[in-house]
Amino acid sequence: MSEEINKTSYSADSIQALEGMEHVRMRPSMYIGDVGLRGLHHLVYEVIDNSIDEALAGHCDKITVIINEDNSITTEDNGRGIPVGLHKKEGVSALEVVMTKIGAGGKFDKDSYKVSGGLHGVGVSCVNALSEHLKATVYRDGKIYEQEYERGKAMYPVKQTGETDRRGTTVTFKPDPEIFTQTLIYVYDTLANRLRELAFLNKGITVVLIDYREKDEKGEFLGETFHSDEGLSEFIQYLDSNREPIMKKVIAFEGQKNGVPVEVAMIYNTSYAENLHSYVNNINTHEGGTHLSGFRRGLTHTLKKYADESGMLDKLKFDIAGDDFREGLTAIISVKVQEPQFEGQTKTKLGNREVSASVSQAVSEMLTDYLEENPDDAKIIVQKVILAAQARHAAQKAREMVQRKTVMSMGGLPGKLSDCSEQDPAKCEVFLVEGDSAGGTAKQGRDRHFQAILPLRGKILNVEKAMQHKVFENEEIKNIFTALGVTIGTEEDSKALNLSKLRYHKIVIMCDADIDGSHIATLILTFFFRYMKELIESGHVYIATPPLYLVKKGQKKQYAWSDSERDTIVDGFGGSASIQRYKGLGEMNASQLWDTTMNPDFRTLRQVQVDNGTEADRIFSMLMGDDVPPRREFIEKNAIYANIDA
Repeated sequence: MSEEINKTSYSADSIQALEGMEHVRMRPSMYIGDVGLRGLHHLVYEVIDNSIDEALAGHCDKITVIINEDNSITTEDNGRGIPVGLHKKEGVSALEVVMTKIGAGGKFDKDSYKVSGGLHGVGVSCVNALSEHLKATVYRDGKIYEQEYERGKAMYPVKQTGETDRRGTTVTFKPDPEIFTQTLIYVYDTLANRLRELAFLNKGITVVLIDYREKDEKGEFLGETFHSDEGLSEFIQYLDSNREPIMKKVIAFEGQKNGVPVEVAMIYNTSYAENLHSYVNNINTHEGGTHLSGFRRGLTHTLKKYADESGMLDKLKFDIAGDDFREGLTAIISVKVQEPQFEGQTKTKLGNREVSASVSQAVSEMLTDYLEENPDDAKIIVQKVILAAQARHAAQKAREMVQRKTVMSMGGLPGKLSDCSEQDPAKCEVFLVEGDSAGGTAKQGRDRHFQAILPLRGKILNVEKAMQHKVFENEEIKNIFTALGVTIGTEEDSKALNLSKLRYHKIVIMCDADIDGSHIATLILTFFFRYMKELIESGHVYIATPPLYLVKKGQKKQYAWSDSERDTIVDGFGGSASIQRYKGLGEMNASQLWDTTMNPDFRTLRQVQVDNGTEADRIFSMLMGDDVPPRREFIEKNAIYANIDA
């Protein structure tokens, strides 16, 4: 890609101010999605985008992100440094334009950046507007320049503060507590996952994360360095580290097709899940788009042609479908598009039609070469496709049974479902409860007007290790489908749900606050993630948080949701109190369950969100797959959260 880089000078006149930013502070969610935890981390990603753009243009190879002790963030790069000269149109320094004008930046000048990851976002100026304080330091042309801002407004003109032999840009910002009222605390793992992803997507770049809030057992500050020489091939190996491959090596392609830089990596494993992850200019397009369609078309056409010519399909009595070619496949598709057009509900679906043909052609060439050079692997892949087709036919019968039950009248609902009387799905919620005992208590304690109860018998099927027809044949899973009222997609798009018939807009997983309860909740979440992901993406899935303890002293009583909260309550009661540990929901009576866990006025529901789909895929495969050591290591590392996080 380096031969294609346009290295025209990057000067103050390259900066173009597109529009003002008057409404950013008034309507922050319009720009960063929300003002909760996700929006807080999005600020970091917006600043990093500028450094990644420099890397894509061939001018930067190291980026450092620091979480400071006060939860402010510092980002550093060794790029060219933001221009500081006078911007002719705006009459101020180009640095001030970039920092105070929404949509301003060199990425809108095709001579400065060929492609840009930040185009999808709103720029560092939005970060500035939503920070109580921001300081920008530029190392450029042997000099050091700086400017500080308060809530988006410059405190003084750009000034030179010294001389240097380094180059690059450093930005330190502290999110504004007036905007981010829920939390100002950054989560290390969330940032680490995104930085790791960026290192894989942009091979050769070194990305460093340092956390000055916490030290490890050696007394050193927590931190990691992310670097990948092989890019997506290493990314695939990381994602599939808990799955068993059926091939000798990762199939990979990197190059340009029709002027579009395309990078693809894929591998088949023994699982039954299809895991496709697509990116445009480093943005995770979880809604897919034309690049994903091109990948599927190229994969199906090439494998089908090879299988036909090999004669391995001669005895098959039915046609192979597109889904069959993707069972047990993990693939990553990354494209760089100069002017991406995004569609979809969350603007993460690529709409550029020309990209589809580019990716399809790249995949076809990549696969054709690999199959010819690796005939043993090719045979194994085709055999897996045939087995997938046979299982699909069995699954179709099971799917049709679920479909018939789903579209039936109220009389077709599961017998154990205690439904609510409200007819408006937006006002209704259903609790998926572990066992008949807890289910009985929940039925007595609920508000029958808008709360439904569906008891689940024991631990539902682990869908991570089950063939699709086994999933649809499972009684508890059939009950979930039927109770929710959602319809299952066609064979070509078997995981798509029709949410228009969803009967409850809140689906609450309510399990015991112990190891078994956590396991059951994880099994249910795995099922939702693999087969009903749209429910999670639409914000319909929640986890209830029943208390762990009831602390009593005389007439006083108080519930506690953690050991530390319990100890605080005991101290507040004078140091002596009786403590009841709730090992299961069934140990609470109906009124206690209502007061603590089901009453909307007092309960705490945690909405299930997927901030990073690729990392979620890896964790589910690790937790629910066959490989024990990484699962044990994960549980030991996160044991402190076992009682509060399902």
